[in-house]
Amino acid sequence: MKTESIQHSKGSWPKMKMRKWLNLKKGENDFTSDFSVNVAADWSERRKSCSDDGRYAVVPEELSEEWLTNDESGRLKQEKVDLSMFVGTWNVGGNCPHKDLDVRNWLRTSSPADIYVIGFQEIVPLNAGNVLGAENKSPAVKWLSLIHEALNTNPQTPLNYNPTSTVDHSQSTQKPRASFSDLLSLEDELGHEEVQRTFDTSNDPKARRGPGFSLLASKQMVGIFLCIFIRKDLRHYVSDLKMSCVGRGIMGYLGNKGSISISMTLHRTTFCFVCTHLASGEKEGDELKRNTDVTEILRKTRFSRSYRTLGKPVSPVNILGHEKVIWLGDLNYRLSSTSGGVHESLQRSDWQALLEKDQLIIEQKAGRIFTGWEEGKICFAPTYKYVTNSDRYVATQTSTPKEKRRTPAWCDRILWKGEGLKQLSYVRGESKFSDHRPVNSLFSVQVNLPLNENVSANSNDPNMIKLISKTLSCLESTPRFSSIAKNISIQ
Repeated sequence: MKTESIQHSKGSWPKMKMRKWLNLKKGENDFTSDFSVNVAADWSERRKSCSDDGRYAVVPEELSEEWLTNDESGRLKQEKVDLSMFVGTWNVGGNCPHKDLDVRNWLRTSSPADIYVIGFQEIVPLNAGNVLGAENKSPAVKWLSLIHEALNTNPQTPLNYNPTSTVDHSQSTQKPRASFSDLLSLEDELGHEEVQRTFDTSNDPKARRGPGFSLLASKQMVGIFLCIFIRKDLRHYVSDLKMSCVGRGIMGYLGNKGSISISMTLHRTTFCFVCTHLASGEKEGDELKRNTDVTEILRKTRFSRSYRTLGKPVSPVNILGHEKVIWLGDLNYRLSSTSGGVHESLQRSDWQALLEKDQLIIEQKAGRIFTGWEEGKICFAPTYKYVTNSDRYVATQTSTPKEKRRTPAWCDRILWKGEGLKQLSYVRGESKFSDHRPVNSLFSVQVNLPLNENVSANSNDPNMIKLISKTLSCLESTPRFSSIAKNISIQ
């Protein structure tokens, strides 16, 4: 795996420790990936188009995307494709995985997914050495190895998605966009019919073979760890990959509690994945600390601006600016301590009665937190707190000191916000590796496609021919900028 990070000299060690203690942000490209990452350009860089012989024009917003994609009736045409996404969260209690740990049962779904978003909490013990000292990356490497092996054992490709292009996109550094004159030369060289075929989808059955999965990105902050695996053939359509960490632990800054957020654009749809470990405690009023953590994470998470690219949405700068947001992790919400009958309901497996006492549901219904967010119906037992390597809750163990007993609760949750997200399953795993049980969900995700990546487009489609004709008309008139000269600024 490749690591995109800033190199530090030995003399900068004290600065690195201070940055960690105060959770000061480092570069957004400081994460691990199997791919060479295209770092988003700074907002100050102006978007160029209609380049020709070293000249270019800045196209106003009202003439850029809609001008190329609207039909004559003014309606914006948008094609979509459905992908499947696995989301999993697990507090592993500071335990380092051994090589024989089998995570395949946890990652197994009724149908293979295209994207795997996996969050961990407490991948290292939350002691002073790990919170204040150098990052212990050894457990993260082991988790990545286990997941990679599990996902690439007899990899399958969902039948509901067709690779959208046969073009060999570079994985190295981002190349400058081809100028319009370059495209005209390409048309002269290949012919009009060949250019049109680039708007079409290959029906080559070889393109449907299982491509396997690779690590798109991973990031660690003390014990919180978030990683995304993606089908290799989809990586070419991911852009604006960014990270943001918010510490909410000791003094409200350190990373023993807090969040890691990953922002990305897939085709034309923006995603944000937020992995959190919120304030612990089951005393009355502790839920307010967790509410504050959520509010501060939403307020402090920021992604740098990117310049606008034709055919791509503007990369959001905060969590709620994304079209689709997944919030996962050990949210630590417990059962209300003022309600009785918890153990009786637990013995009867009456989950519905227990969920009426769930703090997250109570706080959300009251409008104090996660307004407008969704969570699937919970039909599984509380995920915390178990005696390690057993099916027994700590609360039922009379041998456990009273001060260390914990009322069972659904601490580990997955929520989402945005249109085009449909939850297909919401279940827990049964691994006894930790005092928490893992939780996972499978989503069907609707993704917007650029018109030239339309999986159902056909070169005989009148609308597609109209788009091509309109584009070529622009190309042919580029050096003169005659029809739009009054609306552009020539540099």
